[in-house]
Parts: sequence; structure tokens; C-alpha cells
Amino acid sequence: MFLEFVESQVILFVALGVVVAMLISTYLGDKISGYKSVSADEAVRLYNSGAKVFDVRSSAEYKGGYIGEAVNVASTEFADKLNCLQLEMDDEILVYCQSGPRSASVAKKLVKAGYTQVYNLTGGIMAWQSAGLPVNKPVSKKKQKKENKVK
Repeated sequence: MFLEFVESQVILFVALGVVVAMLISTYLGDKISGYKSVSADEAVRLYNSGAKVFDVRSSAEYKGGYIGEAVNVASTEFADKLNCLQLEMDDEILVYCQSGPRSASVAKKLVKAGYTQVYNLTGGIMAWQSAGLPVNKPVSKKKQKKENKVK
């Protein structure tokens, strides 16, 4: 009886199989990748506990606002500049981009290089801002000179 139902609803069972496979791959993807995807709330905890924070967006995107005291290293340059970043293999490292994919790629590179506590901000700075969390903006040189004169 069940087999007859499956035969008559093949498309539904194929769709169910695809959905189950996607759920499993999403769950196992984080486990296999070696880094952990974190929400904005978890990122706040990491930041407050002293994690090294890297903004892997372009410098133009960074100028629009960044998290805390994040160091800006574009995702395309990260591998080349990794040796200059003064990181220990067991440092907590939080990476983020605009929405998540670029930082996930950088997180994979960090894990491959041997770093053990790598975290990717799911949804990037967009998720951070959606959670109502603050962003910093760089101080322009003109504004900096003006502030120095006032003091």
C-alpha cells in the first residue's frame, strides 16, 4: 500500500529527499568546514571576550561602517596578508563581510592554515545592523585635524 502511494507521488518524494539532503548538508557543512557560523549575539560575546575581528570587505565598504575595532583586509588579499596579521593558532578569530559568503571563504582559508577557533558572522554586517548593533565609521583626516586643533 505504501509503495503504491510512493509510486503515485514520485515527485513529492523526490522533493522530500532533496529537502532532507539540503538540511543534512547544512548541518554537516559547518561540522566539516572546521569553522563555526555565529549569530550577531554570539559575535558580540566573541568581540567582548577579545576575539580578533576582521572585516573582509573592500575598503570602500569598510568606510561605510565596521564592527568595533575590526581590521580591514579584503577577502581577495587575506591569504597574502595572513603572515602579517600577528595571529596565534589558538586565537579566537571572527570574520565578517557584507552578507556572509566572502567571510565564509576566508574562514575556510584560516582553518586550512591551521587556526582552530575561527568564527564566521552569519549574515555579515547586514545581520549585525539588523540586530540593532552599532557600527563605527572611520574619522576623516580633515575631521581629525579639526579635533586636534580644538583640544
